[in-house]
Amino acid sequence: MNVCHVVGTRPNYMKAAPVIRALQRCSGVEQILVHTGQHYDFNMSDVFFQQLDIPAPDINLKVGSCSHAQQTAEIMVRFESVVLSRKPDLVLVYGDVNSTIASALVCAKLGIKVGHVEAGLRSFDRTMPEEVNRVLTDQVADLLFTPSADGNTNLAREGVAAEKVFLVGNVMIDTLVRMLPKAAGHVLPQLPQRYALVTLHRPSNVDDVDWLTGMLETLNGISEELAVLFPVHPRTRQRMSQLKSSYDRTVRLLDPLPYLEFLALQQRAAVVITDSGGIQEETTFLGVPCLTVRANTERPITVELGTNEVVGRDLKHIASTIEKVLGGAKKTVGVPPFWDGHAAARIADVIVGRCPVRSMRSGNQEGVHSSPLHLARGRCPENQRSATRGKSGHIS
Repeated sequence: MNVCHVVGTRPNYMKAAPVIRALQRCSGVEQILVHTGQHYDFNMSDVFFQQLDIPAPDINLKVGSCSHAQQTAEIMVRFESVVLSRKPDLVLVYGDVNSTIASALVCAKLGIKVGHVEAGLRSFDRTMPEEVNRVLTDQVADLLFTPSADGNTNLAREGVAAEKVFLVGNVMIDTLVRMLPKAAGHVLPQLPQRYALVTLHRPSNVDDVDWLTGMLETLNGISEELAVLFPVHPRTRQRMSQLKSSYDRTVRLLDPLPYLEFLALQQRAAVVITDSGGIQEETTFLGVPCLTVRANTERPITVELGTNEVVGRDLKHIASTIEKVLGGAKKTVGVPPFWDGHAAARIADVIVGRCPVRSMRSGNQEGVHSSPLHLARGRCPENQRSATRGKSGHIS
């Protein structure tokens, strides 16, 4: 079986790394890694491959930054030639970025099977480009790997066949569990004893000049009582350089950080303020209070069971909520089911059991109702983890 992984942004790398590693333990599986180049500078891309022990990409499409339409179209054009020449049996796409939907559409048109890792997440906000990418990718995918039970519920509501859907857990947590011990050696120098950690990158936030100015002023106010560390995304830094009004820069602005350095900051933070999806998950596992600066989240499990709180974009509310958190008003800590560091092993078991080469090429559905874990055991002896299929219970 030839499996092609498509990545393009930093969250993709953290999701793909454990799946690549799990499939390496399966006999008869060849893998290729395609990097679309959606993130392309060293701190946003190359250093992540190094730290996560991901092999160098076999192919880099070098698409770079441009509008959503241009980027998606360019990835489709360049990736189509890769698929036609390499003829993969299965293409794995990750998350909800433009690389995800572009690659999935190419495969759907060419009759190549698609597996979507992190399927079923919904914010129910179609103004978010990521939400459009999520919904469309799930509609054309053949194997859908959900990180939490709400993903299964969402897919069932949208008419996705239950036999395609597997609750496997969160591959981001696989990477976190593996890398957490290494993060101890990557603590930034002169780190304050207590601090808030901030990340902001979504266009709906940082492209709103008035709001961004107000948010920076809010962070400056917070920094009078608590140190504020702010690794600045390239898009955000560009917008900050364009602000006409001045603000007192008492916030410690940092360049984008490699994975291990950022993980070390998260682990020690008093509170994290973010508009990122993956950070909501990581802080939930770490037990660190997280305030999500958005009107909604596609990861409600982190609010229901974890430390996350969606605070919206009201600056007064954000400031008052931070004060409450720092005063000790913290949510009960919990970790969702299957966020145990073994999600990738479950994915590998499903892939090897569900996708023999003859079925991938011919469209034969033989064995479609068989237990994927049972079929996988002879091929991936080290990957014996349970998966939940559709609405049913555990497969044993």
